[in-house]
Amino acid sequence: MVSFVQKLDDSSKPHKIIGVAIIKNDSGQILIDRRRLEGVMGGLWEFPGGKVEPNETVSECIKREIQEELGIEIEVGKHLVTINHTYTHLRVTLTVHECRYLSGIPQPLECDEVRWVSVGELETFTFPEANLQIIEVLRKG
Repeated sequence: MVSFVQKLDDSSKPHKIIGVAIIKNDSGQILIDRRRLEGVMGGLWEFPGGKVEPNETVSECIKREIQEELGIEIEVGKHLVTINHTYTHLRVTLTVHECRYLSGIPQPLECDEVRWVSVGELETFTFPEANLQIIEVLRKG
C-alpha cells in the first residue's frame, strides 16, 4: 500500500495582519508584555499590538490596541519593519512602528504582565518566533 502525504501550502492557513508597537520611554527602554497563559502562545513575551480591523489603518490599530491592552496613550511614529512569518497554525504579517510613550501608567489589562526593558535585556525573555526578527532590527539600531 502506498500512502501520500499532501503538504498544504501556506495560503491554506489563516492570515492575520498585526500592528506592532515598539514603545520607548524617555530613558530609551522598550515596553513589552507577557501573553496570558491560557491563550495562543501563552506565557511568551511580545511587543504590544493587535489585529488590524477592517477599514482601519495600521497606525489607528496600534493606537487603539495600546489603549485597550495597556491603558496608555502613545504617538505612532515611523515604520520600522514588516515581517511575514508562518507558524504551524497561522500566517502573520507584523507591521512594526516605533512609538513614543505619552501618558498613563502601563497596566496589564489584556496580558499577564508589562515591563520596561533595555534592548540588551530583550534576549533574556522568551518571545514568539516572528518577534525575533524585530529584536534583531532593534539591536542593530
